[in-house]
Amino acid sequence: MRRSLTANRLSSTPGIAARLEKWGTALESTALVLLLGALMLLAVGQIVLRIFFSYGFIWADELVKLFVLWIALIASIAASRSNRHLRIDLLSHFVADKYARFPRIIVEAFAAIVCALLAWHSWRFVQLTIEFEDSILVDFPAWIAYSLLPLSFVLMSYRFALSCGSEVVRAVRPDEAAE
Repeated sequence: MRRSLTANRLSSTPGIAARLEKWGTALESTALVLLLGALMLLAVGQIVLRIFFSYGFIWADELVKLFVLWIALIASIAASRSNRHLRIDLLSHFVADKYARFPRIIVEAFAAIVCALLAWHSWRFVQLTIEFEDSILVDFPAWIAYSLLPLSFVLMSYRFALSCGSEVVRAVRPDEAAE
């Protein structure tokens, strides 16, 4: 049975990299749980306040939208970590694993490049929010809320590049893939 990509990465990385990945995984999971819990509390609280007290916080709806964005970004990072991201992969079902590796290399490299481009342009977007002094949630600097965009795309690009590199190594040295 084939081991997961994360297990392959952890076994092939030095001790400090494995610990960093372990801490990163824990941080991602914790952030997802906390954000989802806060999202649910805020949304239900806002509904209760509006229905029973005819009152609501003016900033709550915008914060709910930000929480949804942050959850989607962090979940995308987690999906790219565990190789469970959305993938349109018809070819690998019809060819042997050793031949399906080459399209996988191309797809992973393409995903890394696209995520890197998205990171660059989202960084430019954050710079514009700083330059124009945009604010959200009544009077909170927008660049702080949107700074997760470039960070998440950089992490996804990094993980896709790692995955591409491990596929290249397995294609070049098939004897190590069996270990």
